[in-house]
Amino acid sequence: MPRTTRSADAETPAPPPKNYMTPGGYQRLKRELTQLLDVERPELVKVISWAASNGDRSENGDYIYGKKRLREIDRRIHYLGKRLDNVQVVDPAARGDTDQVFFGATVEYVDGDGHDQTVTIVGIDEADVTRGHVSWVSPIARALLKHRAGDTVKLATPTGVVDIEIADVRYEAITATGDGA
Repeated sequence: MPRTTRSADAETPAPPPKNYMTPGGYQRLKRELTQLLDVERPELVKVISWAASNGDRSENGDYIYGKKRLREIDRRIHYLGKRLDNVQVVDPAARGDTDQVFFGATVEYVDGDGHDQTVTIVGIDEADVTRGHVSWVSPIARALLKHRAGDTVKLATPTGVVDIEIADVRYEAITATGDGA
């Protein structure tokens, strides 16, 4: 019976997915991580230590809640660390003068009902529909990417496919709060 061997490629894990982020989004996540590591976690550890020194831990609310909250903070720290380790920061303001849609673009378009809409294509961790910030992997962003002002693109929606016309494409700085500069 022939002996089979695996190639080295078959054992190599796939690279982590791209984590594009604007400089403002990166700063926001970095600030949150620093706040958790330098302020919230140390204060909570003090409270837990104090509560543990009071004796019976089984009915000690400060201790029980503190341990639960500490696990939540540790999970968030781990998540933020992973996200920031794989980040690729892309500054939309450095894109230059182009009317083609790429990551970081603010796109004005006319939807199928004739309404003007504006979205900014940002990283997954920065998406906030209330501010018009959509993730680069969202259906609207995927439909718009690599097209230009004046193009009409098809967008698949739950009610069917609609045509949207790209009216304007611009690139501007996005601050940590998400506002254009």
